[in-house]
Amino acid sequence: MPGKSFLLAALLAAAPAAPAQPEASSLLVLPPLGSPAAATNRPRVVVAQDAAATVAYAPRAEVVDAMVARGVTALTGVADAAAAWRTLVSTQDVVGLKVYSLPGATGGTRPAVAAAVARGLLAAGLPATNIVIWDRRLRDLQAAGFGEVAAGLGVRLAGSRDAGYDAEAHYDSGALGALVAGDLEFGRDASLTTGRRSHVSRLVSRELTKIINLAPLLNHNRLGVVGNLYNLALGSVDNALRFETSAGLLSTAVPEIYALPQLSDKVVLSVTDALVGQYEGGRRTLLHYAEALNELRFSRDPVALDALAFDDLNRLRRAAGAGEITNRIELLANALLLELGEPDPIKVDVDYAR
Repeated sequence: MPGKSFLLAALLAAAPAAPAQPEASSLLVLPPLGSPAAATNRPRVVVAQDAAATVAYAPRAEVVDAMVARGVTALTGVADAAAAWRTLVSTQDVVGLKVYSLPGATGGTRPAVAAAVARGLLAAGLPATNIVIWDRRLRDLQAAGFGEVAAGLGVRLAGSRDAGYDAEAHYDSGALGALVAGDLEFGRDASLTTGRRSHVSRLVSRELTKIINLAPLLNHNRLGVVGNLYNLALGSVDNALRFETSAGLLSTAVPEIYALPQLSDKVVLSVTDALVGQYEGGRRTLLHYAEALNELRFSRDPVALDALAFDDLNRLRRAAGAGEITNRIELLANALLLELGEPDPIKVDVDYAR
């Protein structure tokens, strides 16, 4: 395990000594449930870990199912998993599980994680037709194996781009973007080749009533991390390629898009899929730049999760002799200004799920 984390140092400075912790394979070293650091009303991150969660980077479904159940019960404080899910969603909700599928089944959100959440919702009484596993493009979802998950559980699969975009829900930015096929404004006017608006998918604005965000622990070559903020924001709107050209544009646009009421008001749970952490490669699965952490992290605070993801990826990069990600400050500061969550790990309680 490479060095003490910034999070650990901060927690130890703020809290009395905690009891001995269970053996873990994670880079995070956290206080156990019931410790003084956990008994507050501050933002919480609950970590479910199991060294047997993956074998050669491949998730073991039965272990992941148990980790999801432990995580959601610990976060909600409700001992029964089905009842815990019902504190987050109702059986009348249409719940979208937002995954990141572009890198495939190993580098992006693992299908086993989405399947475990879907099974939990089914056990809580949600109709299968009210559960939607989604990302920007159906073809990426299919290629990553989410089609098999959806077919096996009877839940729906959807692409936000394939569903079309909502003319009445949009994000305006001064950055011009070249319109491409699939964008709402593309082809409407032969003289209009660029646009300043990013429209929200009709799937998100008009169909989903609740969103559970499932982001991988994965680097982004410009933004730093493919975290919960990025996963939902840029997966929900058109004319988004314009933001990918610079870290500055992404650091502004990602939290501002996430803050749209059609998105942020519907998020009931954010999860970091840290079964495997990949610190280089971004959209490509490159397992020689990865380490199995065998963790799932649960929170109502997406910013806290993304802050921890930055720290983890930097620890992995330092251990490998790679340069650190240095652009976290602008993204997280903008998210804090928009009151999306807490970026300072010192102000976040991180607990183990038993």
